Amino acid sequence: MKYVIIGNSIAATACIEGIRSVDKKGEITVISAENYPVYGRPLISYCLLGRVKRENMNYRPADFYDKNGVKVLYSRRAEKIDAANKKVVLDGGEEISYDKLLVSTGSRPFVPPMQGLESVENKYSFMTMDDMLALEKALSPDKDVLVIGAGLIGLKCVEGILDRVKSVTVVDLADRIMPSVLDKEGGEMVQKGLEKKGVRFILSDSAEKFEKNVAYLKNSKQKMPFDILVVAVGVRANTELVKDAGGEVNRGIVVDKGMHTSLADVYAAGDCAEGFDSSIGSNRVLALLPNAYFQGNIAGVNMAGGIALHLDAIPMNAIGFFDTHVLTAGVYEGEVLSDITSDHYKKLFIKDGCLVGFILINDFLRAGIYTSLIRAKTPLSEVDFNLLSEEPQLLAFSKDVRKQKLAREV
Repeated sequence: MKYVIIGNSIAATACIEGIRSVDKKGEITVISAENYPVYGRPLISYCLLGRVKRENMNYRPADFYDKNGVKVLYSRRAEKIDAANKKVVLDGGEEISYDKLLVSTGSRPFVPPMQGLESVENKYSFMTMDDMLALEKALSPDKDVLVIGAGLIGLKCVEGILDRVKSVTVVDLADRIMPSVLDKEGGEMVQKGLEKKGVRFILSDSAEKFEKNVAYLKNSKQKMPFDILVVAVGVRANTELVKDAGGEVNRGIVVDKGMHTSLADVYAAGDCAEGFDSSIGSNRVLALLPNAYFQGNIAGVNMAGGIALHLDAIPMNAIGFFDTHVLTAGVYEGEVLSDITSDHYKKLFIKDGCLVGFILINDFLRAGIYTSLIRAKTPLSEVDFNLLSEEPQLLAFSKDVRKQKLAREV
């Protein structure tokens, strides 16, 4: 059996492990556009910050590929999938045949049209190791940095560079930071923590045009000089290979619960895939590291002839900014139970008798129990939710449920 994986990502790593859990001997080839072994992309901000050394960013040990019998083609790009003949065409024209193919091409930065952007001398994205290394070379204590985008990527970049430059200003069209992750009150709490560190925010505004190293803001009419520009507005799934091969694509590559695409023997996983989200009961892109791993592993098992399904995926985020730590899951709908003080934040969302989501800031005590309730869609009538809402613990479950949970953990 010949397995080919496009992309050397977390999903690809999980796919390798999924394949090897079933098939110990099949030939595995990974096509890697980057020139590095698989690494944890969320660590690039911590590398800039100095908390993680570059050599410690690898997601798996140095012998991972050798131990699993994997051939990696570094600095190579897949240009085309020939689904009819089961081949991948690489840059330069080389063809690689496959029996089963995983597309784990991830996502790329979305850069909205901004007049004069091409005139900016020092502009960067912040998604890859190469992005980080390029930005690092430009940093110095006398530089003013402008970040366009107050989402997760933009703010992680801010965390990594703040102590290495003169100033950082963040501009975003939304009225709060991380609008896809936090509600208004939660966003304000995290924003205040970053402002105390010296970050300046200009929200409900956008860069209308650039003239070299000056940005002109649309709504406030401010004129913002800067030395370094980071564009972190958002991402777009890399779907073109599957789309051009005739596969079904929406915002991501459409997959079923076994990670099969609409193309025979072609699978997809990670940030490029549009898979099942149990919190809403339909497909959507969940560009999250744990989800990428689960999807990749399920794809690998199925590619090797096993049977695995991805049934309980939900949106989840675990984020830290200096001394502020955020954990969120599910959807923010229904009745709200709140416990908010100056230094911690808890909101639980209840709908149709079940816990459907939560936002926790600096309050993570046994949050895994909340996540378990959401994934399992456990009726709150079956637990002591008054106890759980104050302090998650197994005692809030019935005796039979406690036995089941403890048995699974063992």
